[in-house]
Amino acid sequence: MHCPFCRHPDSRVVDSRTTDDGTSIRRRRQCPDCSRRFTTVETCSLMVVKRSGVTEPFSRTKVISGVRKACQGRPVTEDALAKLGQQVEEAVRATGSAELTTHDVGLAILGPLQELDLVAYLRFASVYRAFDSLEDFEAAIVELRAQRSTAEDPGSGETLEVPAPAIAAD
Repeated sequence: MHCPFCRHPDSRVVDSRTTDDGTSIRRRRQCPDCSRRFTTVETCSLMVVKRSGVTEPFSRTKVISGVRKACQGRPVTEDALAKLGQQVEEAVRATGSAELTTHDVGLAILGPLQELDLVAYLRFASVYRAFDSLEDFEAAIVELRAQRSTAEDPGSGETLEVPAPAIAAD
């Protein structure tokens, strides 16, 4: 690492710490020539290969802005979008791959978005999966209903009907 003050081609690491989110390492360095100290931040680059073949760095901001469009008019907060962006980034970094396709990133978005808002999920999925007809939407809705009913009653695969309690009028 070149010293930013005297341009000496070497430096000594004095201290290393991970950042709060754990995605980078902060190093305190000292130049052996001028003895001045400076800080460097090391991050692992995560690249996304687009459909056109162009490679660009992963951007949590781009994920959030894409999901924000799907959530337009829905009761989804900025905090929830930020949390979703973090979940997606953690998921794609957990793959251990230095390069991912846009398809992989889209798959990582669908899971957390489905938990966040079903309508936004359908909007995003309609673009991501390139829905061409009403049948595509119907199939996605049927799939969501089947997942929801299985989650409500894992034993039978059917939704349990629970009668509402009777309320006595005064």
